[in-house]
Amino acid sequence: MQHKHESDNDGAMKSRANIALAVFLVIAGFFLVAEHRAHLSAWIPYWPYLLVLACPLMHLFMHGGHGHGGHRSSEASNGSAKEKK
Repeated sequence: MQHKHESDNDGAMKSRANIALAVFLVIAGFFLVAEHRAHLSAWIPYWPYLLVLACPLMHLFMHGGHGHGGHRSSEASNGSAKEKK
């Protein structure tokens, strides 16, 4: 039995607006770090701890929590399988 996974994300990074946004954010990040290097050097001993603290936030934002909203329930998939026969 093969399952086809459909994606709502059809090349989102290929749009010109998203590429321009990514370039803008990289340039803004560079200038932010370059201009505030003296302030950031005081935080260097704490970088490992900040990275570990960022992991739960990255998990929430990148996985969308534990709801996994893109998956259908088993009842809906069973009903659609019966309709295809």
